[in-house]
Amino acid sequence: MKNEVLYSFTYGMYAVGVTDGKQPSACIVNTVTQAAGQPNMLTVSINRKNYSYACIHRTGLFTVSVLSEDTSGAVIGALGFQSGRAGNKLENIRYKMLQEGVPVIKENSCCWFLCKVVDKMETPTHTVFLAEILAGSDRMVGKPMTYAYYHQVIKGSAPKNAPTYQKPTPDLAGNDGESFICRICRYVYEDQIVPFEELPDDWVCPVCGAPKSAFQRQLRAK
Repeated sequence: MKNEVLYSFTYGMYAVGVTDGKQPSACIVNTVTQAAGQPNMLTVSINRKNYSYACIHRTGLFTVSVLSEDTSGAVIGALGFQSGRAGNKLENIRYKMLQEGVPVIKENSCCWFLCKVVDKMETPTHTVFLAEILAGSDRMVGKPMTYAYYHQVIKGSAPKNAPTYQKPTPDLAGNDGESFICRICRYVYEDQIVPFEELPDDWVCPVCGAPKSAFQRQLRAK
């Protein structure tokens, strides 16, 4: 079986809010599913290398914010392609702190849930947390973003720790060298109207926020 077949599953785009007891943080995941009702529960899969895993393991609490199609790629990039160990990922992100001490992302999110871990299952690389939903939104606003929308419309990719990560493959489509690829998140800039060289120096990657200098020309495979 080819791993690519697994990508036919439907995925969403979610921001998981956590805290280390001192500072809030968040990460992007696409593997949140409803597990049961009465009480309402959900599961979320987190790579054990992620800082968010350490926070959930320590506190047993987290939030899930369902991102909408209006959520910018810059927000997803800030939360998905940086580590909470390196600094404050929420510095430029709108969020609110719940009384329980965990953040809820407000950047065009559809709804949110406050969750408490009740069980977990280990895989070779990830921990699947089973959590009871303690509180959440009374209504949903906007259209939830799917992973397909993120990939096809926003042109984003998955970080290496994500279960849907795909190793970049050579460009075999006859690229003439006019496309530029971000070395951080693999976003490809290929605007036919505004050449990459004519972008302003302060332009940043719309997915991960990397500077223009982080891009390199994408050449055709030989």
